[in-house]
Amino acid sequence: MPQNTALVSAAKLLVQDHYAAMEAATAETMPQVLADRMSPDCLWRGFHPWNIQTGPQAVAEVFWQPLLRAFTAPQRREDVFFAAHNHNTPSEDVWVVSMGHIMGLFDAPMLNIPPTAKLAMLRYCEFNRVSDGRIVETAMYCDLLHLMRQAGITRFPDQTAAHLVQPGPRTHDGLLYGASDDAEGDKTLDVINKMVFAIDAANENPKARTPREEMLENWHDDMLWWGPEGIGATYTIDRYIEQHQGPFRRGIGTRTFNGHVARLAEGNYGGFFGWPNLSLISAGGFMGLPASETPADMRVIDIYRRDGDKLAENWIFIDMLHFLRMQGVDVLAELAED
Repeated sequence: MPQNTALVSAAKLLVQDHYAAMEAATAETMPQVLADRMSPDCLWRGFHPWNIQTGPQAVAEVFWQPLLRAFTAPQRREDVFFAAHNHNTPSEDVWVVSMGHIMGLFDAPMLNIPPTAKLAMLRYCEFNRVSDGRIVETAMYCDLLHLMRQAGITRFPDQTAAHLVQPGPRTHDGLLYGASDDAEGDKTLDVINKMVFAIDAANENPKARTPREEMLENWHDDMLWWGPEGIGATYTIDRYIEQHQGPFRRGIGTRTFNGHVARLAEGNYGGFFGWPNLSLISAGGFMGLPASETPADMRVIDIYRRDGDKLAENWIFIDMLHFLRMQGVDVLAELAED
């Protein structure tokens, strides 16, 4: 898909300037710093309990000011940065994607999560849509369960994969600040699309192919799947099937794919987010919960690295707190009661 190079470059520079200004901001100055580059009616989506906010003042009050008061000397430690036009609406605005950790000293409570006075890493991935020189739409997804684990809180029994602070790409080439070859981004998006279609086909007819046959079509055998806290990370196709895909498909009943708000790729990197991506029923139990017939949504971001003609790494962010709350488990409210 041809990219408007000038628009993509301008959007990247805008978001980089935005991040640099935020790095120097205080809790008091953050509303104005956000207003300098966000539109007054910017739509902002965040995980529970932040959810949907409108405008930079609300975003500052709900998310950034509490974060800056909880974290001393925060740094954005970025592992992936890329931009492109949205696959869903290719003629429209540019989306800029940033993924990594917000690191700082966890010195004050945040959402009833107790501070540790130690270094903490908040996993994040952010999509920003840029139009006419302003940020007009944002999805900021953070792994709050992972922050809770760093504070010594393990509300749920460990699932089958590994729980750890997650690194960036194995190849250390995820920061695409400059221009990229459109053809490489097209290759990445094509593989991501084929992978999404393969999942849909497996849901419709799970006996058509084995899980390994399904995976091998679009994934390297030594793929890395960096799942969110509560599920964990896993390595190689076989262990991914054993430690995530198998338990997930056995634990989840009816699944409805709701589509993506944005899906894009540049160079060897790509990803998407939905609001929500999936609606499902936890018929076999999930996250250590009993089976339920209550429908629940998963708001998800996926980021991918392509190597050659297949996917090599995948970082996943799921709004677990929202998913669980829809099933009657309010994790943050429980913390307030402790």
